[in-house]
Amino acid sequence: MSENNDKIVISEEALAKAEEFIEAEEGAANKLKGWLNIFVIAVAFIMSVFHLYTAYAIVPTQTLRPVHVGFVLFLCFLMFPMAARFRHRVMWWDWLAAALSIATVIYLIMGGDDITDRNTAPNPWDIAFGLTLILLVLEAMRRTNGWIMPVITSCFIAYALFGPYLPAPWTHKGYEVGRLVGVMYMTLEGIYGVAVDVSASLIILFTIFGAFLQYSGAGKFYIDFSFAAMGGKPTGAGRTVVLASFLLGGPSGSGVATTVTLGAVAYPMLAKVGYEKNAAGGLLAAGGLGAIISPPVLGAAAFLIAEFLKISYLDVLLMACIPTLLFYLALFLMVEIDARKYGMGNIALEKVDSVWNLTKHYWFHFLSLISIVFFMLWGFSPVLSVFWATVVSFFTSFLRRDTALMSYDLFQGKGSFSDNIFKSPFVKAMQGGSIGVLNVAATCAGAGIIVGVVTLTGLGLKFSTIVIDYADGNLLLTAIMTSLVVWIVGLAVPVTASYIICAVIAAPALIKMGVPDFAAHMFIFYYAVLSEVSPPTALSPFAAAAITGGDPYKTTMQCWKYTVPAFLLPFMFVLAPEGQGLLLMGSVKALAAANWWSIAQVTLTAAIGIAALAGGFQGWALKRTTFIERWMLLVAGFALVYPGEMADLIGFGLVIAALAKQYFRKELQPV
Repeated sequence: MSENNDKIVISEEALAKAEEFIEAEEGAANKLKGWLNIFVIAVAFIMSVFHLYTAYAIVPTQTLRPVHVGFVLFLCFLMFPMAARFRHRVMWWDWLAAALSIATVIYLIMGGDDITDRNTAPNPWDIAFGLTLILLVLEAMRRTNGWIMPVITSCFIAYALFGPYLPAPWTHKGYEVGRLVGVMYMTLEGIYGVAVDVSASLIILFTIFGAFLQYSGAGKFYIDFSFAAMGGKPTGAGRTVVLASFLLGGPSGSGVATTVTLGAVAYPMLAKVGYEKNAAGGLLAAGGLGAIISPPVLGAAAFLIAEFLKISYLDVLLMACIPTLLFYLALFLMVEIDARKYGMGNIALEKVDSVWNLTKHYWFHFLSLISIVFFMLWGFSPVLSVFWATVVSFFTSFLRRDTALMSYDLFQGKGSFSDNIFKSPFVKAMQGGSIGVLNVAATCAGAGIIVGVVTLTGLGLKFSTIVIDYADGNLLLTAIMTSLVVWIVGLAVPVTASYIICAVIAAPALIKMGVPDFAAHMFIFYYAVLSEVSPPTALSPFAAAAITGGDPYKTTMQCWKYTVPAFLLPFMFVLAPEGQGLLLMGSVKALAAANWWSIAQVTLTAAIGIAALAGGFQGWALKRTTFIERWMLLVAGFALVYPGEMADLIGFGLVIAALAKQYFRKELQPV
């Protein structure tokens, strides 16, 4: 990154380094050429067509899940090399692994009900194909996500096999290889379980939808719209990042990708108004984090919540509304404070265009996002909603020549037909939708092994009993220990895997303590999301640091400063019934009978608590805080997050006292 007077240019090296972090999250894909590239495009295109077809037509579950895994593994072995030195080419062992991926699926589907019926006593061929599939899934996870998930999954397999040799209370009777393979391969409880079901029916459709938005120019429009709406003010740079991160959540679907996309455009603006490198990187990473917790398109784990709880995805969106608003409230307060803290003047930021002109020409990009919720409210299932939203995105793209997903030359008979087709944004979007799901789908298949082991051995109940015993039956301690477990698991694995693992081993502890299941799962979801900004897998802050030239670990701490106030909220909806108002009572049906005054009261309390924490962490409220004022705000914030009348009284009292102290103090007292 170079700096020339007031013009800051991000170097190619910085962008390349940032791209490495995207590859760390999504896998270092091959860039193939010639017939191999055409072949991979064709397979990915067919995969997208198949899944769009299954969204509208009825395909038996016993067929859909194995075919989905077959497609995923086949493309994983062609798209991701075994090692870096084999990158950008497909070796003979890659073809072998790809062929075996198809063979395991064909064997299972051709076996029909007979193979399912003998899952408790599989024959040698069943065991051979089952072990092959398990090894292929482990290798696909290694290629797309690194070594950690395969190692963790292998530990769970070892736990299932060697149960009798473990110390109490972890001991169990143990299972033979055949029995384990029967569950993992021949039923819908292991690899082809809930996680793969969600991947095959929802996640891939959302990645296709996101690709359609991306290639129709929606991502660029959202950034331009944010610049136009927020430019020209001291807080305009920070506000632009916050608003753009929310809008980009749909097209991107990835915290790291959103961070890099935003950073490449917004960092020069942040630097111009006075953000130092680490603070700018922290804000960019926080914005990327917001992209995966924001309706209408949340992260992949949100789809799993709906499946685990057997509720509508619309209910999950409903539960995410208030926490998302409070998360962005925290970010907006932080950038407001930044403007004063860093002494930002009223620097005029360049506007790409007026808000009116942008909206007049590209309004249909908003329609694509809104249509998902509209179709759900109309009574469509989430699968059909995203299918029709994708159709809406496709047809509305033709409202302008520069956003059309297929070249106008194709319809006018100009140019080569093959060039118009293979180079069209439509084909790239169909390909990108399938390629974009590979790392998540491979993780879901591996997580299915973990879920299968937990179900088979009863590990979830054992673990919850141990946690409750250590917490001595105290709900607050149980919640703290659960959050630590989720956080520690999240240090090593991606968000999706972290949520799945903790949903089956940690959620039962909270549910046993009387927390409603929807609140327990949302609690785990939000702490799983923290893995995006937690070392050693703090990929979003590290990617932001690569762009800004800041220190990766200082950038991570800055990101925590921006996001921690909002991530204390989950304690509110597990520690007291009234706190569940933040989740709008967990469903549309429950909301209809809810006490709206109670919901408004707890939301206001949470908002003031977040504001107090923002001021405390930043060291600024009405003006720079003294040591005492800062701690008054921090204590007030924690007190307001903890439910209870006495805690609320203490919190409100400290906030009023701190603000009054600042109001009547003319100059900053020495700390």
